[in-house]
Amino acid sequence: MNTIKNVPARVLSRRTGHSLEAEREQFDKTQAISISKAINTQEAPVKEKHARRIILGTHHEKGAFTFWSYAIGLPLPSSSILSWKFCHVLHKVLRDGHRNVLQDCQRYRSNIRETGDLWGHLHDRYGQLVNIYTKLLLTKISFHLKHPEFPPGLEVTDEVLEKAAGTDVNNIFQLTVEMFDYMDCELRLTESVLRQLNTAMAVSQMSSVQCRLAPLIQVIQDCSHLYHYTVKLMFKLHSCLPADTLQGHRDRFHEQFRSLKNFFKRASDMLYFKRLIQIPRLPESPPNFLRASALAEHVKPVVVIPEEAPEDEEPENLIEISTAPPVEQQNVSDVFEQTFGPPNGVRDDRDLQIENLKKEVDMLRAELEKMKLEAQRYITQLKAQINSLEAELEEQRKQKQKALVDNEQLRDEVERLQRAQLENSRTQGLYVDAEKKASATELRYSKLKEKHSELINTHAELLRKNADTAKQLTVTQQSQEEVARVKEQLAFQMEQVKRESEMKLEDQTLQMEQLKRELEAKKDELTQIQSSLSHSKQAGSELHSQVEALHAEKDSLRKSVSEKECELLSIKGLIQEKELLLNQEAEKNAKEIRELQGKLMEKKNQEQSLQQKLLDDQFGMLQGTVKEAEYIIQDAVAKLDDPLHIRCTSSPDYLISRAQAALESVNSLENGHAQYVTNMTDATGLVAALAQFAHLTADSIVNGSATSHMAPTDHADKLTDTCRDCGQQSLEYLNELKDKQLLQQANPKDVRRALQGILQLGQELRPKSLDIKQEELGDMVDKEMASTSAAIEDAVRRIEEMMNQARNKSSGVKLEVNERILNSCTDLMKAIRLLVMTSTHLQKEIVESGRGAATTQEFYAKNSRWTEGLISASKAVGWGATQLVESADRVVLHTGKYEELIVCSHEIAASTAQLVAASKVKADKNSRNLGKLQECSRNVNEMAANVVASTKSGQEQIEDKDTMDFSGMSLIKLKKEEMETQVKVLELEKKLENERIRLGELRKKHYALAGVCEDPDEGEGKPAVTPKRGVLKKPPLAQKPAFPLKQDCELEQQDGIFQAHIINF
Repeated sequence: MNTIKNVPARVLSRRTGHSLEAEREQFDKTQAISISKAINTQEAPVKEKHARRIILGTHHEKGAFTFWSYAIGLPLPSSSILSWKFCHVLHKVLRDGHRNVLQDCQRYRSNIRETGDLWGHLHDRYGQLVNIYTKLLLTKISFHLKHPEFPPGLEVTDEVLEKAAGTDVNNIFQLTVEMFDYMDCELRLTESVLRQLNTAMAVSQMSSVQCRLAPLIQVIQDCSHLYHYTVKLMFKLHSCLPADTLQGHRDRFHEQFRSLKNFFKRASDMLYFKRLIQIPRLPESPPNFLRASALAEHVKPVVVIPEEAPEDEEPENLIEISTAPPVEQQNVSDVFEQTFGPPNGVRDDRDLQIENLKKEVDMLRAELEKMKLEAQRYITQLKAQINSLEAELEEQRKQKQKALVDNEQLRDEVERLQRAQLENSRTQGLYVDAEKKASATELRYSKLKEKHSELINTHAELLRKNADTAKQLTVTQQSQEEVARVKEQLAFQMEQVKRESEMKLEDQTLQMEQLKRELEAKKDELTQIQSSLSHSKQAGSELHSQVEALHAEKDSLRKSVSEKECELLSIKGLIQEKELLLNQEAEKNAKEIRELQGKLMEKKNQEQSLQQKLLDDQFGMLQGTVKEAEYIIQDAVAKLDDPLHIRCTSSPDYLISRAQAALESVNSLENGHAQYVTNMTDATGLVAALAQFAHLTADSIVNGSATSHMAPTDHADKLTDTCRDCGQQSLEYLNELKDKQLLQQANPKDVRRALQGILQLGQELRPKSLDIKQEELGDMVDKEMASTSAAIEDAVRRIEEMMNQARNKSSGVKLEVNERILNSCTDLMKAIRLLVMTSTHLQKEIVESGRGAATTQEFYAKNSRWTEGLISASKAVGWGATQLVESADRVVLHTGKYEELIVCSHEIAASTAQLVAASKVKADKNSRNLGKLQECSRNVNEMAANVVASTKSGQEQIEDKDTMDFSGMSLIKLKKEEMETQVKVLELEKKLENERIRLGELRKKHYALAGVCEDPDEGEGKPAVTPKRGVLKKPPLAQKPAFPLKQDCELEQQDGIFQAHIINF
């Protein structure tokens, strides 16, 4: 973005007070034009030049006051595309605008939130995107206000990030969580946009697609910085906290990494982004936070925005030359020249200076990019060398560990030598082995010494390369401040590398010194071993003398042994005799043991036969239960095609309760089956579960069939097929239980799936109700009744205000007609207010008499259908009163039609009839409040009829009727007029018929949205009939069935109660 930072002093000296006013006026006009062109209802991306002018305007006035003054007046609730482009422009202003923009946007948080909430409740494709985008903008504003160290553009150095994180682990932890939330909002917007494009199979070159994709450029810029900061903070957290504590952080980061990688990959493949932004590539796998050295492998993703090509469009006429006076034109031209430079064809020294400066800046930027690339290459080379040095250091550590292990082995061998001083030959062998290992240790020491010298040489080369790099960086430092910052970063990194290499060298020198000390200790141990060997030789001579003494003792012992042998021979004779006696006794014992073993085998055989009989009995009992269950299921399936069963009906709620109970029985059946498989001698659990399963499944099938008789054709067919499939799967499962081989592998998962299908269809068939929890129904009823009363009070007040205005602004016949209409409307409002109060008293009486020991909320939750009917009727009454007041206001101001008052009166009568019917359902017939309510209903109908009558009479009184004078016409002319009148009559009748058809379709759609699904051709008071199955269908609770629509001419006062329309707001 090219901007003029320094304005020449000679231009500033020409400014006067009048020029400042003209400049401000021209600035406001320019901003208004740019905002109107950037934020419009066209489904096309925001043009960059309009957004750039808005951003320059924020820098010009050091804030976003002008932007918000125009943005507040935009009709954002009227168009979702307008709201989407407003969010896009606001995002760009936050990122690239003046730093005070953030504070100005904070003042309008409520406007941003209201826009998002409004479109979030509507089913609009752009509206859902606007809801997500506003949440992202609110999160962005909150984050940058809480952490002012991070500008809205999110571009800070690593030093600022370290300073913002601090040293407190809790602060780092909290900052990481907030950045995760920030990233979630960004990714949620990208997923929603791409999901809509996938659904529409869109191409990125279409303007409608580019309108959705344009804000993702700012999202890519934000996400690249957030990813880099989260990686840094995660490594810092892992250096302070154990890995198990941060498992949740790692899982969340990995999920965001996958989403961001997929988004970058998809965006890189789109042609729209290739010419606007260079998207970075993320690594194939996320960083390994458990390895601290992985931080050196992390590369910061850099987003590059290519320079924009000039747009082939004519500049806007920002100054109205024709209407301005000469002096003002001169001042405005001065302001224009100061802001945008001299006009075309006129060049001065400033233009040449600006062009030269631009060329120099471009050259410096190219050189800076080259230096950055070269510095990056040097850094990667240095990192590779550092990694190789770390590998060598790790190898040396392994060798050191091996040397320590060898040292321990040598110590163990020395100890064994000391314990084995009596064995001369073994000691000599160990001595030889010790000498060999000592020589091997000396060889290792020499190798380590060579490695150390190589490391010293490598370090010297690195220092020389570092010096060369520092010289190159010092040359480029003088060109631009940004090059200086890069050099400082490189110098800091080189210092780190230098310190790390010095520390590694110090560690290596310490290790070498330690190895030297260990070798000296080993040499001392070898000298001790040699001394111990000399001692062992002396001990050997002593042992020789001891051996000779032992030989003498051996001779004496041989003599004593011969004597003992004689004694042993005599003892052997005695032992043989005893052995004979023992053998005889052993034979007797063996016979007895064989007899006992035979008896034991007989008992085992009897036990096995009894065990087998028990298993057969249990399996037989199971088979009997399975057969009975098959009969129950088959009987239920047979009822699906039984014509006598067509008259049976059921409600979706009861079907849902049966299906849920059947699903619970499937769980108990699985538990019983598992118990039987583990212990087949006890089948009681499986038998009981089978019986319960068969009855509940059959009950679900039968009730599903009965519910399908009241459902629409498609749902009825699906429900019948699902019930039939449930019966078939149940029978297949029971057949598996019959076979001993298949019994252990039997699994009721298909049965559960079919029951879940029945449950889902039952939930789909439930009538639509208010989108509130049942626990809140009680509070909802009171709130709706109170809001209805408040709406009626407000309607009465507004009618009185209209009465006063009509008396002041009109007179004569118009005043008389207006007073009559407003008086009848006031009487109707008073009658409705009395009816609502009476209905509230009756409702409290119903709750007190019917709730028993339960609370009011529990009573409303138990009777949710009735409660929803009350809420719907109350809303309809309040809405009708509001519409009546608005129609009366338009009629008094002569901007509306009298027919609107008539229709509103009919609607109010129908709504009050609905409220009376809903209250009458649970009321006692002898209730005094019920009688009052019916009397109030009749009074409302009379007042509505009065409104209709006064409206019609006023309409006839005000409208002028032309006198029909046909005296001057001939026969042919009269015939011609007659034919033209007949043509008009036919045209009006055709138009009336089309409008009635449209009215019927509107009412049919209204009933469908309110949860009533009747056929439009049904007779009065008869339920709808599905064309395919011919089954009777009852209207759902708390909804009125559709009756044939009366024409406007048939709605007379004596009808009493008019047709009710249920309205869900």
